[in-house]
Amino acid sequence: MKKSIGYGVFAYALWGLFPLYWKLLQDVPALQIIGHRVFWSLALLIVILLATKQWKNFRSVAFNKKTLGIYAVASFFLTVNWLIYVWGVNADFVIETSLGYFINPLLSVLFGVFFLRERLRPAQWIPVVLATFGVVWLTVEYGRLPWIALALAVSFGLYGLLKKISPLGSLYGLTLETGIALPFALAYLLFVNMSGSGAFLHRGAATDLLLMGAGAVTTIPLLLFASAAREIPLNMVGILQYLTPTLQFLIGVFVYKETFDHAQLVGFGAVWLALIVFWGENLLAHRTPPPTVPELGD
Repeated sequence: MKKSIGYGVFAYALWGLFPLYWKLLQDVPALQIIGHRVFWSLALLIVILLATKQWKNFRSVAFNKKTLGIYAVASFFLTVNWLIYVWGVNADFVIETSLGYFINPLLSVLFGVFFLRERLRPAQWIPVVLATFGVVWLTVEYGRLPWIALALAVSFGLYGLLKKISPLGSLYGLTLETGIALPFALAYLLFVNMSGSGAFLHRGAATDLLLMGAGAVTTIPLLLFASAAREIPLNMVGILQYLTPTLQFLIGVFVYKETFDHAQLVGFGAVWLALIVFWGENLLAHRTPPPTVPELGD
């Protein structure tokens, strides 16, 4: 169990440190970074499947019409999420990108209500209202909708919703998703290379290695998380997931010195309070034993 918890912490910590990696590629357009992320991730995933002798099994379960349809849509939302995140980090919106992943669990709950007809307990509406207040407050303070945070939360929430009904595990799923995105990524990378604006092989060895490393950066945390998720309880996974946006937030404030004033603190504070209420209510709801019904004659 301890080993699995360690894997989980390491996976979420690596995701939380992503801004430090993508900032090293700040001079490369975000769309090119995503193109390389797709290409090198798929290359590494195929090597893993071949090395572990899972390629044949992957092909047998992945290539049918229903599965391809689900993962084509999932691939779209995942690619959009990656693109907005990398662009947001390199455009100096690290704090706002972290907000998106703080909001995401609450938004996923609402998606469950609207799309899967799940019901919320009355107390669960309190964090939803608090988070909504936080977003509205930040909209007023920014003078604009915090669209980066909302786009990240919505795209990842819809991606997660699709994963709930998808038949494949994380390794097979990501392989299929990146495989579906590959033709578009390759077409774009070939286009920018032919037009003379491609970064790969034109910006020095350091940039080339960082672009190639995007595959490992994407795949390693996923494999660590997959190993951890099989062993540790879901409530612990729910707590660990906040390590990622917390690290991103701290990096934005203390490493990249992005502005974070008292007005923003009110908005973020409302979202943080919403998460505390949400998980506290969830914990109490699952620990409180159901009332006993007296039998006839008692």
